[in-house]
Amino acid sequence: MTALRIGHGYDIHRTAAGRPLVLGGVKFDAPFGLDGHSDADALTHAICDALLGAAGLPDIGHQFPNTDPRWKNADSQILLQRVVAALRERGWAPVNVDATLIAEQPKLAPRLAEMKAVLARSTGLPVDAIGLKATTNEGADDIGRGLAIAAHAVALIGKLPA
Repeated sequence: MTALRIGHGYDIHRTAAGRPLVLGGVKFDAPFGLDGHSDADALTHAICDALLGAAGLPDIGHQFPNTDPRWKNADSQILLQRVVAALRERGWAPVNVDATLIAEQPKLAPRLAEMKAVLARSTGLPVDAIGLKATTNEGADDIGRGLAIAAHAVALIGKLPA
């Protein structure tokens, strides 16, 4: 039997004026970005945590702590590439990723294919191995009021041949 593992990731960031909005490695034309130490890409962070969790590794906050100036304003695609490299060093590789972005604004659906392409490059997966959906919170809670953006991700990893 081939060894497979599943991991789940979740991330949420508050919106912040004066920062670029980056989701899935794609910059959006929006009047706000997300507050965080790196580029605050909630989608990519959730994917990182899903992959790390599947491998039994500590989460993104332990890998790239916000107390380390090396990660200030870091491109989260670089963090994702480092996570994939850490998995490979331990004999694992991503098989697929499925994620959901939750935001009231901006409209995400028109850019989903672009985000999938960026995430595929960063993970080394084919585009069709990246599932990506967008939804709103229908006005409920901080996400629904446009004060935050969140993402859930599930990742399947497989053991590399010895």
